[in-house]
Amino acid sequence: MSTAPVETIKVKRDEDGLRVDRWFRIHFPDVGYTYLQKLLRSGQVRVNSKRVQANDRLESGQEIRVPAVVRQPPKSLPSVKPPMGLSKGDRDLIEGMILYEDEHVLVLNKPFGLAVQGGTGTRRHIDGLLAGMADRFGDRPRLVHRLDRDTTGVLLVAKHRDAAAKLGRVFQTRSAAKTYWALVKGVPKPPQGKIAAALVKASGPDGDRVRKAEPGEQDKAMHATTHYSVIDRVAHKAAWVSLKPVTGRQHQLRAHMALIGHPIVGDNKYGAADVLADSGIDTKLHLHARRLILPHPFQAGKKIDVTADLPPHMLKSWELLGLDSDRFDAKEDG
Repeated sequence: MSTAPVETIKVKRDEDGLRVDRWFRIHFPDVGYTYLQKLLRSGQVRVNSKRVQANDRLESGQEIRVPAVVRQPPKSLPSVKPPMGLSKGDRDLIEGMILYEDEHVLVLNKPFGLAVQGGTGTRRHIDGLLAGMADRFGDRPRLVHRLDRDTTGVLLVAKHRDAAAKLGRVFQTRSAAKTYWALVKGVPKPPQGKIAAALVKASGPDGDRVRKAEPGEQDKAMHATTHYSVIDRVAHKAAWVSLKPVTGRQHQLRAHMALIGHPIVGDNKYGAADVLADSGIDTKLHLHARRLILPHPFQAGKKIDVTADLPPHMLKSWELLGLDSDRFDAKEDG
């Protein structure tokens, strides 16, 4: 094993055209993709003395600068074993949620019933699971926005601090387009519209919730706007709606739909716990973050556009009610 702090390896003739990350997988299989990205970003790995990216192509005869750390035994490289307290099952759960990943951004498809962050009595949550996988991601992933425990679908995560700051600004400037699908009680009229109703937080017997702000509550009211559109209906009993929030307030979509008399099916906080119960519909909340479109934080001109399939309980409801979840392509419902 080389004792020099750095060594230089020439690209062989039969390696011409290989991507940098592929070359490392062949020569140094213990160096994971995320760790390689850190070496590239810090300039510890170079080609012909120049900085390169993981997807750059190599040419025969080029010289690759390889730091001694990648020659060390695997135990001295960043751990690939589950850290204490995080099971393989939990790690597999996170891996199975991934819809999109690059060196800066992670997009998950959040399942029903799993909290995004910790709170009173909540020990198992996505934020904690991601923190336990810093070895996998090369840093501690950071949540960019939130979903309620019982809301499913697209959840955006930053893989490092700089990405979190840039993505946070994307959301602050409302440059991210979010589309939710929901099943609601009754059929909204008109079939398309805008709900602009300021909200205030209010406690209740079933936990925190929000309600419409009353006159004189302007100092604590949160401006909130939602656009809705009926995609399909089940007679006069229920409707499949597309919801596009302009703002991102807690429980905004749930409260807004309840305010116009069409609460989301399965929402026990906002008056729709038993809607369609006689149809065999699951009593779980029927609200799904379907699609997210936003500019990439580091690649000018590139957009991240991710769509999440319906969760099992909603897909089953669609089938029971004769709704075709494939009727609208995600690109048409953006």
